[in-house]
Amino acid sequence: MKWLSLLMLGVSVFMISFVYSKRIMEWLRYQSLGTRDYVVERLALMFIEVSPNKILMAQLIGSVGLGTLVFILMIPQWFPATLFAIMVTVLGWKLPKPIVDFMYQQRVDQFTNQMIDGLALMANGMKSGLSVVQAMGVVTQELPDPIKQEFTMVLNENKLGVSVEEAFINLSRRIVSDDVEMFVTSVNILKETGGNLAETFDTIVTTIRERIKIQNKIKSMTAAAFLQGMTVLAVPPVLGIMFYLQDPDYMKPMFETTVGWVLIFTVFLIEIVAFFVIMKLVKIEV
Repeated sequence: MKWLSLLMLGVSVFMISFVYSKRIMEWLRYQSLGTRDYVVERLALMFIEVSPNKILMAQLIGSVGLGTLVFILMIPQWFPATLFAIMVTVLGWKLPKPIVDFMYQQRVDQFTNQMIDGLALMANGMKSGLSVVQAMGVVTQELPDPIKQEFTMVLNENKLGVSVEEAFINLSRRIVSDDVEMFVTSVNILKETGGNLAETFDTIVTTIRERIKIQNKIKSMTAAAFLQGMTVLAVPPVLGIMFYLQDPDYMKPMFETTVGWVLIFTVFLIEIVAFFVIMKLVKIEV
């Protein structure tokens, strides 16, 4: 009866896939190529050159490959094996975007923090008679990446004939940040209308420094709430491990019955949803 049910399920899946094969293939192509191109573009903004084929191969290994491995390891129990294999496959397929976004945001934050020292150097250089381009050259010599990479790119574009204004606009497209947008807009406007760029840079430095202070204060205030949330999330798995270590026979039905695996899967989903809710609550934009 069990094998007959599995056979009927397989035939049903095959028939549905065959009928909607065109739509399924278009959706898969969009998901794979869209994610691949997005990851390649994001990495290029961080000066990391990776071929699209390598990204697609990593996607397949991290999703289908890991999903298949999970299925093989859990194959004596068909229901949890199929369930968790699908979950791992979907997560492996979707994770590259948030991972790359996190890496990009870390780079943006690092660049913004470096702008305090970078703009201070530029302001001092311009007070001593240097131009904007020359002052940026001083920054590339004194500060590390990522501001060194970004300012070097601006200087190289200017050497190739791109105007300083356009090079700065390209910088704001690579580093999406309100502080960078404020810096670029100030430079471009003052170069056209005239004005004291050194004083403007000092003002921008003060603004960025005060915003960072407020952000750090908010992080310290929300740290306790975040820790409490993570403690609550850790309660179910920790209790499960403790019960299993103390009385394995009592916990065996959780891992040997369909109802038990459904409960584990439900708790797992609730934990994921709760994690994102907690992260949303403790994240305050400045």
